Amino acid sequence: MQIRVRCGCGESSCPEWAVVELQGVVQPQPSFAGDIRGLHIGRLCAAPSPSSSSSSKAGYTFTVGYHELAGTKVTLKKPLLVLRKKKVGGGDQEPSTTAAADVELEVIGIIRHKILFKDRPKALISKPPVKEKKTLQSAAA
Repeated sequence: MQIRVRCGCGESSCPEWAVVELQGVVQPQPSFAGDIRGLHIGRLCAAPSPSSSSSSKAGYTFTVGYHELAGTKVTLKKPLLVLRKKKVGGGDQEPSTTAAADVELEVIGIIRHKILFKDRPKALISKPPVKEKKTLQSAAA
């Protein structure tokens, strides 16, 4: 069985994607009921690196609720392709023929890096404003 793979964007201009690897489980609220499209999980930010020449060890932060994860950008040993399945012609063929002849895979991106978050999250605790501290201290005196 042979499946054709087609790249219409050219080798040097394919969009660059990345994998975000987390340790543990991400549990959406019950209101999403299995459909996670459009689900906002958190905020991913690139942290300023101390040496701009080393982009492969760039730091990232991922904030989910009151938790902050620190991660690094890691180069994959073998790049991955992001594919989209497309049906190609052959609408008049019998259903008993091989279905693979009617399918073509289109390359829509290349994954060369992953952002790895391997440490436990840091809890984000907000500090009370200074005015409230002074008010509490003066009330206790």
